[in-house]
Amino acid sequence: MKPAHRRVTTDDFDAVLFDLDGVLTSTARVHSVCWKRMFDAFLEQRAADAGDAFVPFDIDADYKRYVDGKPRYDGVRSFLESRGIELPYGDPADPPGALSACGLGNRKDRLFNEVLAAEGAETYDGTIRWARDLRARGMKTAVVSSSKNCKTIMEAAGIEGLFDVRMDGEIAQRLKIPGKPAPDTYLRAAEELGVRPDRAVVVEDALSGVEAGRRGGFGLVIGVDRHGDADALRENGADIVVTDLAEMLDS
Repeated sequence: MKPAHRRVTTDDFDAVLFDLDGVLTSTARVHSVCWKRMFDAFLEQRAADAGDAFVPFDIDADYKRYVDGKPRYDGVRSFLESRGIELPYGDPADPPGALSACGLGNRKDRLFNEVLAAEGAETYDGTIRWARDLRARGMKTAVVSSSKNCKTIMEAAGIEGLFDVRMDGEIAQRLKIPGKPAPDTYLRAAEELGVRPDRAVVVEDALSGVEAGRRGGFGLVIGVDRHGDADALRENGADIVVTDLAEMLDS
């Protein structure tokens, strides 16, 4: 039975599995802006070519519903399908200018890396303090991210030493593990840590991520509400919702 309280102790759990963007680092904002820039340029050109009205990408609606937390090319396809747009999947090696799901995803990735190089990666202080506290109490930790930039972001933020396992989009693609909302990346991370899912905690800010935690049978799924989405996080699988993981420090 899942605990109704907010305590995360070694009596009940052996590990905590963190999402990266929006949980550990504030790069979720950068991702959403880069997605909008990429999709708006594509949609505007497509509308001009067809003589149709340009309907821009909406960060509040489209990003959260179709893109956030998913592997990059899955996010592209999910959003395009919502607009009734068909493009070939392409190949991950497609150049950023290619008119394919992979090409658009790579175009967004180029924008993101340009911003990351210029601005770096900031962390959420409450999350980092809680992660340090967990490790001090003997808890194992992992990062589970759909991003193929996960390692680069962690290095830029100086937090790679805080985690025992990294399971990201690059590793998942190599191992042919489906991304969120499938639970497989979280389950693989728990396996690599040597812990049962029911003895592990999932921490997510994305709807697809909390759904993955719920579907994986994890002992506790914590939703981090950065943008007023508490109800949606609960509906998709969060057992509890916090606005700052510093709230967990007394656990």
